[in-house]
Order: sequence, then C-alpha cells, then structure tokens
Amino acid sequence: MIKVSEQAKKKVVELMSDDGYNPDTDYIRVGVKSGGCSGLSYDLKFDKEQVDGDKVFEDNGVKIIVDKKSFLYLIGTTLEYSGGLNGTGFVFNNPNANRTCGCGESFSL
Repeated sequence: MIKVSEQAKKKVVELMSDDGYNPDTDYIRVGVKSGGCSGLSYDLKFDKEQVDGDKVFEDNGVKIIVDKKSFLYLIGTTLEYSGGLNGTGFVFNNPNANRTCGCGESFSL
C-alpha cells in the first residue's frame, strides 16, 4: 500500500483540479521506470482509468493506481510534498530503497 501525507493530499487535489481532473473520481498513477542517476526513477501522473493488473489504493482521500511491476518496488512508500527552501515537489519516502540520489527522484534496491 502507498500512503499519502496531508500536505501531499492538499497539493494533489489542487493540481488535479487545475489540470481538469476530479480528485473524487480520478487517480494518481504512481510507477517506477528505468533511469535516473541511481538506476530507477519514480513516475507520477494523473489518470482517469484503471488498466488490467493495476493495484488500486485509497489513502487520505486520494485514489492511487500502481501497475503490477511497480507495486513490488513501492510497497510501504509514503508520498509527501515538500515546499521548503531546498526545493518544491513530491517526495517518495520508500523503505525499499537502499540508495537514493541527491535529488530524491531516483533510487536503487
């Protein structure tokens, strides 16, 4: 399961609404793809539909879709949002990552 912090929820609702998505019915699609300075990187986008094999979760009022392959890398991850001086954006706190890069956007197992 993927958790969503309160700060991330607020930003997700704001961005979904700005992009024409309905936070009550549409989803955040979270995935993992090859690339980044540590080998794997996170992929985050909005989606209106599920695909066969997707895992669907809801936490803190946010609906989340994860494809089957990415799910194995993301079990136990918390999606957070940082708006501090060191940068603004979504942050993945992934307990499965053995190593992350300085920007926090890629990881390895």
